Amino acid sequence: MTLKSTLIAASELAALSPQDVLVVDCRFELMAPAHGERDVAKGERDYLEAHIPGAVYASLDKDLSDLSRQAEGLGRHPLPLESAFSAVLSSWGWRPGLQVVSYDAAGGSLAAARLWWLLRLVGVREVAVLDGGYAAWLAAGLPVEAGNVTRAPSKVELHYDTSRYRTDHAHLLGVPEELLLDARAAPRYRGDVEPIDRVGGHVPGALNRPFSENLGADGHFKSAEALRREFLEVLGTHAPHDVVHMCGSGVTACHNLLAMEHAGLVGSRLYAPSWSGWVSDPSRPVAKG
Repeated sequence: MTLKSTLIAASELAALSPQDVLVVDCRFELMAPAHGERDVAKGERDYLEAHIPGAVYASLDKDLSDLSRQAEGLGRHPLPLESAFSAVLSSWGWRPGLQVVSYDAAGGSLAAARLWWLLRLVGVREVAVLDGGYAAWLAAGLPVEAGNVTRAPSKVELHYDTSRYRTDHAHLLGVPEELLLDARAAPRYRGDVEPIDRVGGHVPGALNRPFSENLGADGHFKSAEALRREFLEVLGTHAPHDVVHMCGSGVTACHNLLAMEHAGLVGSRLYAPSWSGWVSDPSRPVAKG
């Protein structure tokens, strides 16, 4: 089979043999997390009620982040430690060369793109996001199943490519040849509203490319050609490898990373702490408008 590295259609996923793919349900609602160890967040409840057959579940808070590191100024969704992410992949039975497909309920704009990027960070190329998300699977009339899925575990130990992301706050203002691209909605970028973080606005010099602009009215990604044209208009003279993406907590910024890669614009990076990490220190400058 031809392995996918950015997006996959529901029909293509349905045609794969179960032994040839690891499907990961990443549905999550930022405003409805679990309130304790025994509570189950809405995304996981939805998964248990119905999901793509064979899919395991990934929690943004527990599997794709390490919330215990928030006090370190690393934002609301700090990256998990390499050992912890390796343990998650091992529990899913991941092995090198296995196609991974992630999906969520938001066209990949939440945890599905985050998982895609984390796998890229540890050198995995055979990973794609379901284009159109869970809604596309349902719209195609494809089957679902209920309950939890467990897979035979494996044993893997992977390491991050630290050149692919930034956690150094001060460095953002000291490299004029780089372009900081903020994926949040325009009102949050401008500082008109801020529903989550301490203060609204953006890092001085950052430009705005809302992740929602990567999708068409049908909830699917725009064509690679359209995405390439639109991103090049924003990038101007900057090369893709000079772009550093950010958002509120390093999650939806991965949607822009995915969109650029799908458009053939490879090599951009992530400012992992993003806005929530930037404003963790009140002395850092904030731009408005």
